[in-house]
Amino acid sequence: MDPFDDPRLTAMGLLAEVYTGLCSKTSPTLAAAGLSEVDFETLLRLARSPERRLRMSDLAAQTSLSTSGITRVVDRLERDGLVERHGCATDRRASYAVLSEAGAERLRAVLPRHIDDIETWFTGLLPENRLADFLETLRMIRDVVRPCATAGVREVSRAPRAKTG
Repeated sequence: MDPFDDPRLTAMGLLAEVYTGLCSKTSPTLAAAGLSEVDFETLLRLARSPERRLRMSDLAAQTSLSTSGITRVVDRLERDGLVERHGCATDRRASYAVLSEAGAERLRAVLPRHIDDIETWFTGLLPENRLADFLETLRMIRDVVRPCATAGVREVSRAPRAKTG
């Protein structure tokens, strides 16, 4: 077999091409809302976290940024009024990034168009059953290559709670 035709190289190349293409299709909507991709990811991760907050170290781990990198992003978002910083009551060295109401409003304003972009260029191209399989596959790979991607977020069971009584 020709080493240049290895399907593993094809898989990696296709993934990179898809990611780059999706970013080029979705970034204009984010830019129109005054957000970079990392700003949007940071705000969305906060919005989807319990109490709309994460420890700065967990936010850094989730975004694959260094602690100094996430500090710069949060500083900028804080200056724009989209994020607030709160100290930790039990550890003075730690602090939390908290989504402000203005940050939540900015997300609410951009999400309908962003979701339309995702539907047009990504999820809408897959039948529902293939999308579910694809999401499961992505989670499986993510959990191996980026185990910190959900740092600070308690896993919530999707099973219905049993009634006690």
